[in-house]
Amino acid sequence: MSLQNRGIKEELTSHRRIDAINKPWEGSKLTAQELLQQVKGKLIVSCQALEDEPLHGSKIMAAMAKAACLGGAAAIRANGGEDIRAIRREVQVPMIGLRKRDYPNSPVFITPTLIEVEEVVEAGADAVAVDATLRKRPSGMSLKDFIASIRERWSIPIMADVSNPDEACRAVEYGADMVATTLVGYTEDNPQTDPYNPDLAMFEEIIKAASPIPVIAEGRIWEPQHIRSCFEIGAWAVVVGSAITRPRLITKRLIELSK
Repeated sequence: MSLQNRGIKEELTSHRRIDAINKPWEGSKLTAQELLQQVKGKLIVSCQALEDEPLHGSKIMAAMAKAACLGGAAAIRANGGEDIRAIRREVQVPMIGLRKRDYPNSPVFITPTLIEVEEVVEAGADAVAVDATLRKRPSGMSLKDFIASIRERWSIPIMADVSNPDEACRAVEYGADMVATTLVGYTEDNPQTDPYNPDLAMFEEIIKAASPIPVIAEGRIWEPQHIRSCFEIGAWAVVVGSAITRPRLITKRLIELSK
């Protein structure tokens, strides 16, 4: 067995983190095209709270997602199997799932291995978002092999979270169904300079690089004008998280900008 195949097998057979009492999800009911048509020109709301945040908890995230949908959200982006299942019970809009997990040997943390992909799929997500940067993955698997391995095992649409145009090109070449600007400003070679304004110039470059694959704009989008600007430069849809669902950061921003 090659080292690559051994790594894939180890990802899927060791350190299982899926809750065995939940019935496995049989796969997304939406094709990539159906999902994309449902969100085209609309707002997706990211409902996430990590373990160290006051709003952490699946019941809270489900309530947050329900409130966002009542306000008009076309889809929800959610983290982890527990939250995805809880939100799925409350809303009927498409669900973009991911699983954030830190590994000591890699900076990649958004759905970094097949273990996390499986958790997202079995929880009932309609698409899986993965870190599609070219950085070293925890298992040593290349991005090309990672996407191919997902394709071999599941029919779920793949959203590639990137930080620059080169990564967008690679993700499209390797078979991602859609690209997101999620990691613009959040990698070692591209640190953010302004926490409250999106890098629209970089977004536009990524949109051009990924064409004709749809690009979802995400990252430091705080104002209605930011959303309008994203659509003006060709974004397929827009994801907003912190400006809607993270009151700690909303409060912090208001205090900073009022001084």
